[in-house]
Amino acid sequence: MKHTFLQVALGGAMGSATRYGINILAGRLSPGFPLGTLAVNVAGCLAMGLLAAALAHRGGQHLAPFLLTGVLGGFTTFSAFALDSLTLWERGAAAAALGYVLGSVLLSLAAVVAGLAIGRGIFA
Repeated sequence: MKHTFLQVALGGAMGSATRYGINILAGRLSPGFPLGTLAVNVAGCLAMGLLAAALAHRGGQHLAPFLLTGVLGGFTTFSAFALDSLTLWERGAAAAALGYVLGSVLLSLAAVVAGLAIGRGIFA
């Protein structure tokens, strides 16, 4: 159990640092819109689907704490999503906030479905 916490912590540090780098880059590309968070959430959901399928079909459940909880838990940012949505709303950008919320949720759901389908096709 002690090693599992270490795996999650190390994975989380890697995922968080990667997310931070993407948010810096996206902030330069799209100032005023949380493009980095949107991209990270969609990519993270796709990766979650792929990895969940791979680990389930390849007997890799022992890697789940590091990869799923740690790396992807640190990488995906739905808490930042909520704050970004509220910030857009408070700035008076209601249409952007609504587009951001709908885009994040719908694209992330589609990405996890695609990731599972692709992963199941590859690893089943």
